[in-house]
Amino acid sequence: MNRKMILCFVVMCLLAFSLQIAFAAEAPNKLPNIKILATGGTIAGAGVTSTTTVGYTAAVTPVGKLISNVPELAKVANVSGEQVSQIASESMTMEIWLQLAKRVNQLLAQDDVDGIVITHGTDTLEETAYFLDLVVKSEKPVVLVGSMRPGTAMSADGPLNLYRAVILAGTKEAAGKGVMVMLNDTINAGREVTKTITDRVDTFQAPIIGALGVFTGDQPVFYRKSLRKNTTETEFDVTNLKSLPRVDIVYHYAGNAGTMIDAATNAGAKGIVHAGTGDGSIGKQEYPAIENALKNGVVVVRSARVGSGIIARNGEADDDKYGFIASDNLNPQKARILLMLALTKTTDVKEIQRMFWEY
Repeated sequence: MNRKMILCFVVMCLLAFSLQIAFAAEAPNKLPNIKILATGGTIAGAGVTSTTTVGYTAAVTPVGKLISNVPELAKVANVSGEQVSQIASESMTMEIWLQLAKRVNQLLAQDDVDGIVITHGTDTLEETAYFLDLVVKSEKPVVLVGSMRPGTAMSADGPLNLYRAVILAGTKEAAGKGVMVMLNDTINAGREVTKTITDRVDTFQAPIIGALGVFTGDQPVFYRKSLRKNTTETEFDVTNLKSLPRVDIVYHYAGNAGTMIDAATNAGAKGIVHAGTGDGSIGKQEYPAIENALKNGVVVVRSARVGSGIIARNGEADDDKYGFIASDNLNPQKARILLMLALTKTTDVKEIQRMFWEY
C-alpha cells in the first residue's frame, strides 16, 4: 500500500469517526414535536388564595403561560401551544368539538407533529376524549389532560399532569392506543374512563376494565390495550360536518312518567339515550312517551344510570320488539356521543346496534 492510499484510508477513517461522534451527540437531543391545544378548564384556573380548591375561576390562564409555568417541558419535547377555546368544560359545545377534531386531524397529518396534548376541564373531559377517539384519523398519540386543583393552589396537580402528558404524547409506545386521558400518574382509554369523584385528584377511573397503564417516575408503562375500534379504524369522518344531530339524555327515576321523553321529542331530538335503572330498565309508565318518540323517528338507546356494567340486549326490555339499541358498557354521556355520530351515517337501528358493539 503506497503513501497516497494510506493517507486516503486515514482520512476516511477520521471522517467516519467524526460522523459517528456527530450522530451520537445529536441523537439524545432529538426530541418529539408536541402540540398543546388548550381549551380551558381548572388546569387553566386561578383561585384567590393558595388553599382555594373550590370556588376558583376556571379558564383564565392562556396556553403560553401554562407552558412557561412548566420549564421542564423543554427537556422532554419541542412544545408549542395553540388556544382553541378558553372555557370551563361544563360549557363545552358540539361546535368546539368539531373545531377541535378538525384541527387535531390537520396537525397530525403533518410530518413535524409527533403527538398532541389537549388541556381540558375535567367535567366533560371524558366526553371530548371519546368523541375524538371516534373521529381522529391518525395513530399518533393524542392525550387529554386536566387537573382537579387550579394552578394557584397548594399542591396543584396540573403542572405535573401536563409534564407527563407531554412525555406520553411523545412516546412511541403510545401510538395506536387510541385517544388517552392522563391524570394522577394514570393512563386511561378515552372510551372507558369516567370521572368518579367530585373533588379528588384520583377521580378518573375505568370501572371494571381498569387503566391502560401508569407512570413510574417519568416513564409510562402500558399493561393493556383497548380492543374496541378507534381512530383510524372507525367509519366516522367530521371533515365536512358543520353540526351534529341532536341527542338528549333522559334520566330515569322512581315515578318518572315520561315527561322529559316527550320534551326531548317535541324539541326535535333525533335520538334519546335513556339512562335507566339497573340493567337499563324502562318504567312501564314511560312506554307511551317512548312509543311516541319511536313513531316520530327518534332512535332510542338504552343505557344505565348506575355508572358501569353491560346492558344486556333483550334483557330488561324487548329491544327487538321496540327497536331499542343496547349501549353495551357505554355510560349515558358516551352512548350519546356514539349515537350522534351514528346518526350522521344512518337511522337503521340494526346498523347502529352494530356500531355500539364495535365502538
